[in-house]
Amino acid sequence: MEDSVKHFQECLVEVEIEAENLLLARHQLVENDRVRNGNREALTALRKKARTTKTSVPSPFEAIMKEIEGATSRPLVKEVCATCGNHDSTEKTWMTFPGTDVFARIPFHAAHTILEKDQAQLDLDAKKLQSYVKEKSFLISEKGVLADKISPGVLRSLVTLTDKPK
Repeated sequence: MEDSVKHFQECLVEVEIEAENLLLARHQLVENDRVRNGNREALTALRKKARTTKTSVPSPFEAIMKEIEGATSRPLVKEVCATCGNHDSTEKTWMTFPGTDVFARIPFHAAHTILEKDQAQLDLDAKKLQSYVKEKSFLISEKGVLADKISPGVLRSLVTLTDKPK
């Protein structure tokens, strides 16, 4: 009898630890989404200031073809930033850095480059966190704790075979 109680307590502790990790991951996912939305808004504001969209700036190939027709001594390749477009990329822009209360005036091109790199990293982190949440939900569901909330069959269909914990 005493062994079954100890086993039950160990299972409860294990499930509580997994559930706490799941809740922490969900909280981190919400915070990550909040920062991603802020970055997206900042990038949209910079694009509006430069009067560009993601697709409004011609590709380098289009720029080369237009310049080949009338150019004799000009360079064939002209680097065109998709966000800056024809906007002055050295114009100073105010920016605050994540986790600080410091404002800095940095060049326009540097500001949107930093934001785009941060956005790419946040997207990667969000995908990792979503995978982690899915895995933890699957583990807790397999133990039968979430049986009344999510049936294991439904959750199993959400998790692919490669995501299944080892």
